[in-house]
Amino acid sequence: MRELTIPESGAKRKLLDAAEQLFAEKGFEVVAIRDVSQAVKMNAASVNYHFGSRAGLLATVILHYATPIHEERLARLEMAERKGGGKGIPLEEILEALIQPLLGKSNLNNLSERIYYQLVGRIFTDHGESLPQPYSEVFLQVNERFTRAFAKALPEISVEDLAARFHFIQGALIHLLTHQSLLLRSGKSRPTMEASLERLIRFAAVGLRDGVTEDAPVEKAPQTTFNF
Repeated sequence: MRELTIPESGAKRKLLDAAEQLFAEKGFEVVAIRDVSQAVKMNAASVNYHFGSRAGLLATVILHYATPIHEERLARLEMAERKGGGKGIPLEEILEALIQPLLGKSNLNNLSERIYYQLVGRIFTDHGESLPQPYSEVFLQVNERFTRAFAKALPEISVEDLAARFHFIQGALIHLLTHQSLLLRSGKSRPTMEASLERLIRFAAVGLRDGVTEDAPVEKAPQTTFNF
């Protein structure tokens, strides 16, 4: 994917910060150029000047946040595959490679942890034509690589059923990211995102294995001694 130059300060940085906050809270479809420019008290033309268009601003936000997550996903999966020596990877390791790269990146940006995860969740939700081509390409690569890994780990599951289960997992992940506040209100404790994602990994592993019968361990017969 292409490298992005994100300024640390200045008008472009202010516009980007405002856009990220608004996109996270309201969604990509709702936020207009005027909303972004008004949030930082600039002229609407400033968005076109710095990003070319609303689509350019949207592409910058998506690539900035999606790039490190998808690249780490692929790197973790490749490392697990090399470690496995060509054999099937344990299911939990595949899920960890898919989900854990979301952690530890909110401190790399100017957003709060809540807004960061909400923004990433909205990015993962949008699979339409508005997505920049570099992101669409790597998104498809991630889906294909992980689908193959799941298929190798669960050869008993049909291609159609596996695709549906993978889709359900991604939906659960998106819901957790964008609506974490619902989970926080559902109990007395306030689980961290790390704890919530670990729960999701365990939940997803059970769902993916549904209907798969594990071979029962073969009992060893008593050792017979032959006197030759």
